Amino acid sequence: MTASTTPAVLRQTVSGRGPMTALRYKKLGLWHDITWEQYYGTAENISAALIDMGLEKGACAAIIGDNSPEWAMIDMGIQCAGGVSVGIYTTNAWQEVQYVVSNSDSVFLFVENEEQLDKWLNFRDAAPALKKVIVWDTKGLRDFSDPMLISLEKLIEHGRTLPKKTVDSRMEQLRPEDLCVLIYTSGTTGPPKGAMLTHGNVTWMADAIVEQNYMNKQDEVLSFLPLCHIFERLFSVFAHIRHAYVVNFVEQPDTLTDNMIEVSPTVGYAVPRIWEKYYSAIQIRMSDATWAKRLAYQLAINTGRKRASLRMNFQKMPVWLELLFQLAHFAVFRKLRERLGFDRIRVAYSGAAPISPQVLFFYQSIGINLIEGYGQTEGTGVTCTSQEGRTKFGTVGTPVPGTDVKIAEDGEILVKSPGVFAGYYKNETATAETLQDGWLYSGDVGEMDEDGYLKITDRKKDIIITAGGKNISPQYIENLLKASIYINDAVLIGDRRKFLAALIMIDEDNVVKYAQEHKIQFSTYGDLTASPEINKLIQSEIDQVNSTLARVENVRKFRILPKKLYEEDGEVTPTMKVKRKYVNEAFADIIEAMYGGS
Repeated sequence: MTASTTPAVLRQTVSGRGPMTALRYKKLGLWHDITWEQYYGTAENISAALIDMGLEKGACAAIIGDNSPEWAMIDMGIQCAGGVSVGIYTTNAWQEVQYVVSNSDSVFLFVENEEQLDKWLNFRDAAPALKKVIVWDTKGLRDFSDPMLISLEKLIEHGRTLPKKTVDSRMEQLRPEDLCVLIYTSGTTGPPKGAMLTHGNVTWMADAIVEQNYMNKQDEVLSFLPLCHIFERLFSVFAHIRHAYVVNFVEQPDTLTDNMIEVSPTVGYAVPRIWEKYYSAIQIRMSDATWAKRLAYQLAINTGRKRASLRMNFQKMPVWLELLFQLAHFAVFRKLRERLGFDRIRVAYSGAAPISPQVLFFYQSIGINLIEGYGQTEGTGVTCTSQEGRTKFGTVGTPVPGTDVKIAEDGEILVKSPGVFAGYYKNETATAETLQDGWLYSGDVGEMDEDGYLKITDRKKDIIITAGGKNISPQYIENLLKASIYINDAVLIGDRRKFLAALIMIDEDNVVKYAQEHKIQFSTYGDLTASPEINKLIQSEIDQVNSTLARVENVRKFRILPKKLYEEDGEVTPTMKVKRKYVNEAFADIIEAMYGGS
């Protein structure tokens, strides 16, 4: 029988794959393997120790730290004990950590290192429910005399001495309807809410996501997105323990590009900002190439675009074009992909936010099967994806098998599936607004085409209604702007206004390179954003976008934000989505200045 709780799934996989590699990590320049037996054994010891120290079935335990084998083993250790695992973003300030720990009623807190431990020290007296704080990287920490502290190594040693019957008993008590994890939303519109996902939710989704694009034991992925986000958790934990492929953990968050080349995963996934960064880097690299290489690249990309256009519109592919593309791949794209670490990628996903259609089209043009997926935490991450070779331009694919999608009268996307969550933790009001008659009200606006492909037009709350009464979808225009290698992000303004304007966040690396090449003097980031030449550059990029839009959709004015936006300052979410409410409030003077002369 197919197991329907995460501990049962893990045990089932271990029984068949015990000595095989499950996890890999890099230390001191070398990659190290962890087998399935070692993975389960460590999780089991953590579980036994937690039960012995008072973790009850259904109680919460929180984790804060960068992606690592320890994170995954702690996660499964909590779940094997019948507990509910709660991930916290490493970039959260101590006040935000306190909020999640307190709101979730967590009784244990696992922290990676001294930096994360210091956050707990700021609110230790305000979290009396905590029984222990466990540290897994103890470098720099010598004093464990505090009775609240214990190292993960000591916890595992303690668990090793205990009988495992208590763990077996907890695992047998678990049912699909029991809570598995709390995933706290990014909080773009208010305080984070804890989405309650059951064992049934996550085990069902682990099977559903491979229905349209298979994954198997020969696959490898690179884990680098925050593990407390449903996107990464699906690939690094839930689908991993079901399908038994290898998860490679990045050495550090800033070694992504190096580790990508070393690992060369077979399945890729990232948020749009990552794909956009790689796209931008390719454009810059080609602009610096020799005349002969630029010519070869241009000929190859022209062929790739023709092929991608036919494929993404489900049109017949001429034999001659496919042969030309294979030649372009051999001569140009093969080496390009190798240098990026994309040479083995069979399928890649972009998720967590909308991606620019132009960027998606580019990857398809160079032969990388990049697919835009759609979903939300409340639906266990995935509602729609495209099948390999069946990616349709401008859509997010078809519903995964077992998922019903319908469009409400006002255009809102409604979802019903075994992956729909159980509600928000201790928030009945928000639950009642989001869950109605078994349907998940997504908050997104979209439409289904004649082939059953879903197209997202915008967030329901983000739609702009101009002073002239025209409804504008900001995300579509923002994505067109973000396709520029000089624009990192854009926020469209214009609700109840006479025309559209935009706040622009520049791509610092590419704009600095442009400034250096054109001998534009600057000393600070603020100087760069205020430069008349740089503003002319951005205006030319906006003009190109405007030429493709209806007049009412044209961006008439813009301002480059004089500072970079940081997650630590509450300006963007951990998945790098700009918080619109914050931006509109923080830069209200700049916005009003754009409209002051209208």
